[in-house]
Amino acid sequence: MRRSILLAIAAALLVAAPAAAQDPVPPTTTPTPPTTPTTPPPPAAPAPPATGKLSLRLERVNGRHATVLAGARVRVRGTLSPYVAGQRVHVRLYRGGKRLRAKTVSIRPGRSGRKGTFLLNFTPEAVGRLTVRATHDATPELARAVAQPRGFAVLPRHVGPGSGSHAVRALQRKLRSLGYVPGRPGSFDDRTARAVLAFRKVTGMARTASASTAVLSALARGKGAFHIRFPRHGKHVEADLSKQVMALIRRGKVERIYPVSSGKPSTPTVLGSFRVYRREPGTNSHGMVFSSYFIGGYAIHGYESVPVFAASHGCLRVPVPDAIPIYEWLGFRDRVDVYP
Repeated sequence: MRRSILLAIAAALLVAAPAAAQDPVPPTTTPTPPTTPTTPPPPAAPAPPATGKLSLRLERVNGRHATVLAGARVRVRGTLSPYVAGQRVHVRLYRGGKRLRAKTVSIRPGRSGRKGTFLLNFTPEAVGRLTVRATHDATPELARAVAQPRGFAVLPRHVGPGSGSHAVRALQRKLRSLGYVPGRPGSFDDRTARAVLAFRKVTGMARTASASTAVLSALARGKGAFHIRFPRHGKHVEADLSKQVMALIRRGKVERIYPVSSGKPSTPTVLGSFRVYRREPGTNSHGMVFSSYFIGGYAIHGYESVPVFAASHGCLRVPVPDAIPIYEWLGFRDRVDVYP
């Protein structure tokens, strides 16, 4: 009986004991294969800079003559296309190979936004032939661009015997371009003074040899051209007695303009169209130097006295230093047109 009781106690203890802990079963998963590191794609190449076009225009210069007086303001207007924000242009002013001024300007958008613009002023004091140049240096957005240079002439405000050679040369170049006959380059000599006198006669100014501001201003505006009345007369002379000047003309173009003194009222120069019929070199007994006769005793010749008004006995007097060049230019049968 004792044995039965022990068995019953053991069975009761077995029922009451907690279940033995069991090891957890790991979840079933699919193994992940090892990954191979990948190289990121290369960045996209930057866009090439746009091709730019740069242009210049000069303002406040005298039209097609592109001439100003020293100290006058010259405006430079430019465009750069296409417009790209942040661009700049370098503008330089030269005389010959010497740089006189330099400015860097920012580009502003134009009205349409497709072009950029800039504006600046120069006030040149140096006389002579000046040139404006402009460049845009290359940037990541816009390629290098170079504008076509623009040139203009700067005349002095007045010129006289004591003026520097640059000033005198600028005056002489402008006179020569119109057909006047100045003297030695850079020297305000007698021949240059006579060229100024002839210019004053043609433009209706006081008949002096002063190259004043009024004279230089008229030159800058393109005044002083000789008006040809008979362009179809080929190689010929025209003497305008109202202005007391004479022009040597070939194929409709004025080659030279000289001051003259024609016949005074009591012995006027004959009017009309004539031809040279006799030539007389040297100086004759009347003091006529290298004479070209066009009718009777009327001739184009050099003479010691050539006032600014009509004072001869009917001939066309020219200063003695001009007589030989005129004589050599004229030939037999060349026409001489004389009009009031």
